[in-house]
Amino acid sequence: MKTQSIIKFSFLLLLLPLVSFSQDFLSSGKVTGNVQMDAQIYTEDDKLGISDSSLNYKKFGMNGFANIIYTNGDFSAGMRFEGFLNPMSGFDPRFEGVGVPYWFAKYKMGTLEMTAGHFYEQFGSGLILRTYEEWTLGFDNNLYGFNARFSPYKGISLKGLVGVQRFFWEPFEDNNRGIVRGLDGNFYLNEIFDGMAESKTKIELGGSFVSKYEKVPSPTFTTDSGYYTVNDFGDTTNWIRRNTYQYNYPHNVGSWAARANISHGGVNFYVEYAEKGNDPNATNNYIYKKGQAIYSTLSYSTKGLGLFLSTKWIDNMSYKSKINESGNPPMLDINYLPAISKEHPYSLATVYPYATKANGEFGLQGQIVYTIPKKSKLGGKYGTSITASYSIAKSIQKDPLAPGMPIDSSGTDGYKTNFFSIGDLTYYKDLNFLIEKKFSTKVKAKVAYYHQTYNKHVIEDDIFDDKNMVNADIGVLDLTYKFDRRNSLRMELQGLWTKEDRGDWAALLLEYTVSPKWFFSVQDEFNYGNPDDNMQIHYYNVSFGYTQKSNRISLRYGRQREGLLCVGGVCRYVPASTGLTLTITSSF
Repeated sequence: MKTQSIIKFSFLLLLLPLVSFSQDFLSSGKVTGNVQMDAQIYTEDDKLGISDSSLNYKKFGMNGFANIIYTNGDFSAGMRFEGFLNPMSGFDPRFEGVGVPYWFAKYKMGTLEMTAGHFYEQFGSGLILRTYEEWTLGFDNNLYGFNARFSPYKGISLKGLVGVQRFFWEPFEDNNRGIVRGLDGNFYLNEIFDGMAESKTKIELGGSFVSKYEKVPSPTFTTDSGYYTVNDFGDTTNWIRRNTYQYNYPHNVGSWAARANISHGGVNFYVEYAEKGNDPNATNNYIYKKGQAIYSTLSYSTKGLGLFLSTKWIDNMSYKSKINESGNPPMLDINYLPAISKEHPYSLATVYPYATKANGEFGLQGQIVYTIPKKSKLGGKYGTSITASYSIAKSIQKDPLAPGMPIDSSGTDGYKTNFFSIGDLTYYKDLNFLIEKKFSTKVKAKVAYYHQTYNKHVIEDDIFDDKNMVNADIGVLDLTYKFDRRNSLRMELQGLWTKEDRGDWAALLLEYTVSPKWFFSVQDEFNYGNPDDNMQIHYYNVSFGYTQKSNRISLRYGRQREGLLCVGGVCRYVPASTGLTLTITSSF
């Protein structure tokens, strides 16, 4: 007994310095974080066709998270606790559960920074790698592994990472997703070369390499579209044969990208080109064609004037760490394909949103922002701002590999195309104008017009034809009246007119704000032009919110129309619902 007591006492003596160090370390650090909870109570709605059975008898949905980050000098660590009980309507049911899907520990030693655990990273514009989280979409593709950043010399920044992506709550195992590895370098020439230090032209070059390793079996298929024959006379009537064959899936799929950013005065030009190895997957119908993409932006700004132009060309650039994944929104995306359309703040302008098509797309966007000077005839006392924007997304030109062979045939190279080719099929167009004017210290107004062309078959159903095109015109009048410094009333009048799809809409919003704590609003979107009289529905909402320092609570009751919710070209389908929604956010 005496010997055991001596051992225990000695052990406690050894622990005391560690406990003391831990207390000092923790007390000298800083803890920050934020919390959000979104909860919905669903009710039946005969008008929308919502019943207990259509809700799977789930009357309540809740999505919530809490981020906690500890920082002490060059060390930081954090975690995110999440709960989906049940996942709210429109979110993937595989999110159901509670746990810690994100934690990390990071330490910086001079010019070397190391992260272990979960992390988000982006190379360039994201054409071959971008991991990020978008709470409103239910999207999170963070990497779990190791990430390092190193600056060996001034103007040179290097990154290296290896990890596996989050896939709901599934632990990493063989065959359920691949391992992602990547290297990236940025080179700021004006810092590297002393002779360029004073130059007004700033040049940054960069390059990336990303590879995924997936241990995926090569299954055997029996199909009617595996091999193709054409006789010497060009007769293609009997070109389809029934064959049994095996896909040889590549276990390693590599990609690389090169980029440049050049700026001079108010002009900035960015361009990035990327290539991806053959990567048969569920998104591209298991074809073996290599992928390529180019994305560029050109901007100019000076007092009172801003110009912006961007373009992209995408050819077979779906890049996932699981070959068979094709969820909504898409999960396990390694890369990100930037959107070219402008995101709109008004509800009817988002009825027909834009969704990026990874299998082939040409996109172009241009925007002009001009401010008419103050105290001029057109500008008035406070000046007037005018914004004009245009974006278009089209198909790329795809030619069959052989006469009569269907494009995108599984087990083949899919199709032939030329770099930067543009096809005839329009996916999406958006021409819009916005005028903002302040008339007095009490009154300001915004007037907006949108003309949108929306290929419903392509964007929603992946059917590549022009037989379900929607042409919509949208008008908006947004007026704000300030009674005093604290009280203001804002009114939105919106109209959407189209002969296709669900017909015409009208919307009204009244929002009263008692700054900085309270707001109250009522809104109604009325689909008065629906060709089906039973679907001429009022989508009403009543809401209020309260803010106290960094805490905010909002409550809303009403109807949600079905459709796509898109952020940056990534979309999630939102079903129609009726009920009460509570949102609480706080940061510390």
